[in-house]
Amino acid sequence: MNPGVPISTECTSSESDERKRLDDDICVHIFTASAAMVGVCLTVIGIIRVVISLRKSDLFADDLLAINAMIYLLSCLLSYWALRTRSVSRNHRLERVADTLFLVALTLTAINCAYITWAISAS
Repeated sequence: MNPGVPISTECTSSESDERKRLDDDICVHIFTASAAMVGVCLTVIGIIRVVISLRKSDLFADDLLAINAMIYLLSCLLSYWALRTRSVSRNHRLERVADTLFLVALTLTAINCAYITWAISAS
């Protein structure tokens, strides 16, 4: 502890460093999870197309999943951009948008799951 530096400044500096590290970790997690979810959406679209061709009935689920995959992709690209940017303020803005889009896509995934379950069981 430096006698000439106020305690609040030392805490703020260390908290700022910790916050920046946590923000980078969140960006990495959003990037990897959203990229994986794009693959999951594409796989489920393929499975649904097989079910649709076997049952000779069309479902709206593959369209919803395609939209879902696009939102995950956008979240992935924004988090990648946030990781690559040098500007701290831009990093935080991009990270917030990527985080929000990821949560929207995650909610849409749950809605898609419910729709697919009810649509297939109703047929």
